[in-house]
Amino acid sequence: MALCAAGRPLQNTRNALGRFFKQSSAFSSNTSNPQEEEIRQKLRQFSGGSIDLQKQESGIAVMTVNNPALMNAFSGSMMIELEERVSELETWTEGKGLIVKGSAGTFCSGSDLNAVRATSKPEFRLPLISVALVEGKALGGGAELTTACDFRLMTSDAVIQFVHKHMGLVPGWGGAARLVQIVGSQNALQLLAGAKKVDPQLGRQIGLVDEVLSLSLASENSLMEAEKWLSQFTKGSAPVIRAVKKVVVSGRELPLEEALRTEKDIFGTVWGGPANLEALARKTKHK
Repeated sequence: MALCAAGRPLQNTRNALGRFFKQSSAFSSNTSNPQEEEIRQKLRQFSGGSIDLQKQESGIAVMTVNNPALMNAFSGSMMIELEERVSELETWTEGKGLIVKGSAGTFCSGSDLNAVRATSKPEFRLPLISVALVEGKALGGGAELTTACDFRLMTSDAVIQFVHKHMGLVPGWGGAARLVQIVGSQNALQLLAGAKKVDPQLGRQIGLVDEVLSLSLASENSLMEAEKWLSQFTKGSAPVIRAVKKVVVSGRELPLEEALRTEKDIFGTVWGGPANLEALARKTKHK
């Protein structure tokens, strides 16, 4: 896990961002685990910044990493807010898509966390179809955050860089494993061992980036373009879109037999549901 902001390492810090994307119950506000509550208390000591969430009628939410004074590096309190925002999305029944972005023209430069060495098991996932809108720099933990999303969009002046090696580290919250899944082992090795800067052209070439947005776009317009791009995957019933996300994640991350069982279970949640019945009715009517 690499931590840096404004182009320089943050001293005595370690990035535990991905642990939050790997533990669905970790740091839950309703937890009764004394150890987890102790971790939360430690994280609260490192305040600053915020994780802002805007839910829209379209079913697409925008999550903003907001700590511009440190190029949107994560503080301890922001880590707790991140868990709370994801829990909020899990219970948002109308939700279908999520855009993750940074404030003030920068995506995320890692983390400023002195208290996260004690964080426990990883695991928690974004419940919606997600896209990282990368403007400016995504460094270290910020680069790992982009891999936690389903898709990645970059403005033409943006850079993604896994700078972990420069700090004597490797990704520690799943960024390397996800990177291999996205770009393959050869490309992942080059990006990690070489700490190569990924511009939009290289990103498209190796499959890390799904779309490049024009440099001339203002930040607000970039967000509008990202929403327009994501909307092609979020048309239709929210339960069905969420079910699609679940079957893809299970197929990617579970052993085959377990993935097949999970797919069958998820199929049962939408079979005979409103969207299914409506589609059947339309088909009958059109005969």
